[in-house]
Amino acid sequence: MKERVSTVPALKTRRRKLRSEATPQEVILWSRLRGEQLGYKFRRQHSFGSYIADFYCREKSLVIEIDGSQHIDHEQYDARRTAYLQSLGLRVVRFGNNEINSIIDGVMTRIMELLEERHPLSISPSKEGER
Repeated sequence: MKERVSTVPALKTRRRKLRSEATPQEVILWSRLRGEQLGYKFRRQHSFGSYIADFYCREKSLVIEIDGSQHIDHEQYDARRTAYLQSLGLRVVRFGNNEINSIIDGVMTRIMELLEERHPLSISPSKEGER
């Protein structure tokens, strides 16, 4: 799959803003993903269509989302977004802020499991990408 980062100026500006105003949980997770620490390159705030993913590993077609309290009221939007990303052949995994804050080692273990899977598209949508 060949994806393209959107060149729409407004989306590019939004990605930059999201990177510069990262939440504490995004900073924590990024500190563990950056620089190929897990053996794979991750990108922050990567665009797919009109959506921006928190973290993306192209080699493994893996999108990692961090959900804060604002996502409670946006379940339908998140479901549409996840369905769109999955339609592109991407796997989506979501972690809550509380998971990043309290069980970061467990989060990292789950991410490593996803990166090491041999059949990346074998994850059922009911297991990943939905909460």
